[in-house]
Amino acid sequence: MALHRNVRVRIGLAFVHKLIDAMILTFIAIYLASRVGIATTGALILLFAVFAVFGMLLGGHLSEKWGRRPVLIVGDLIGTVFLVLMTMAYFADWGPLAVYFSYAIVKFGTNLALPANDSTIIDVTPVEDRKYVYTVNYWVINLALGGGALIGGFLYGTHFGAVILGGAIGMGFALIGTVLLVAETKPESTAAAAVPGKLQGWAQFVEGYRVVLVDSTFRRLIIVATLVLTLEGQLSTSIGIRLSHDFPVQYVFPFGDVDGVQMLGVLKAVNTVLVVLLALYINALLRRLPDRVRLYAGITLYAGGFAVLAVSSTAWVLLTAALVLTIGELMNTPVQQTLLAELAPEQGRPRYMAAYYLHIRFGQVVNSLLISLTAVLSTQGMAGIYLLFGVVIIMQYRVILARRTARAGAEAPVSV
Repeated sequence: MALHRNVRVRIGLAFVHKLIDAMILTFIAIYLASRVGIATTGALILLFAVFAVFGMLLGGHLSEKWGRRPVLIVGDLIGTVFLVLMTMAYFADWGPLAVYFSYAIVKFGTNLALPANDSTIIDVTPVEDRKYVYTVNYWVINLALGGGALIGGFLYGTHFGAVILGGAIGMGFALIGTVLLVAETKPESTAAAAVPGKLQGWAQFVEGYRVVLVDSTFRRLIIVATLVLTLEGQLSTSIGIRLSHDFPVQYVFPFGDVDGVQMLGVLKAVNTVLVVLLALYINALLRRLPDRVRLYAGITLYAGGFAVLAVSSTAWVLLTAALVLTIGELMNTPVQQTLLAELAPEQGRPRYMAAYYLHIRFGQVVNSLLISLTAVLSTQGMAGIYLLFGVVIIMQYRVILARRTARAGAEAPVSV
């Protein structure tokens, strides 16, 4: 409660947004596949990425021009209007494509607001509080994702329309909360630095992102985020496929006898529950640990845990690996987010946030390539790739932390 009101409100609204996303997005593919076929569904889901990328880049640009609050309001307004339209399309039976395109615009709106949301949190959070804030935010998001998946899973078969309607109501409350409770946080220096008349329109848009992408330190952080997310995605892709084929039915307390697909669900549930239970405790326990040690150890545990998941078919070994990688995840994530806040300068911060979130799409591409590699590589080969990812991440962190130390030394006052 000692945190800035904007931070408390945005974390609370992040719960609402992620809950809605998990309730609907997780099951929209199933809905489409049953109505338009698997091949068409794959193409439509890919279009979500196009809407998301364009929304994020435009949102970063507009947040720098207009300020954070207007973009947050526009994003929530688009989400509310098109979730209402999606509800009408579903109940009025306008067809699956009407339902799909309504939700595609919702995703555009939520991604439009994403850079402004993160910038709002960073703008008002002191450096010493950032690890704590990101830990709480991470905890809240995981709680929402787990809860949303459960709600959607139980209601999809008989009440999917009610799920969409609930999402529309929740987004409406988020819009009201943003309008009434969120203040503008765009620093005055940013406004002063934006010199009008030099570049306008698309030229200004392109130049803004060119400045971001020539920042080599920030590019290294995007590489880190891409590889971390790629490892996370392996549980749903390559590792999940292997478990569905190779995992023999085994007894897993308290779930009873489980097959490979069920074991995948158990591992995901264990990861989510451990994040919810341990996130705040681990952050408090490790708050005095240097970032370098925390990052190197965390990535070692994270990549090592996925390497074990790639080769083992023994339930208790898989569960232990899930525990190990979750601890590594909790050691790494708050520091990674803190580095993001440090490397995104006050001037142009929303654009940096938008460029950073491209790692989600990069991760999806790498994930698809790794799925293809499973056809020619052994499980040990896949485990080797995961460990190699861990090495590359640590090497990127090594450079980032060295430059951070050098920059801190250059900015330190010199005593005479």
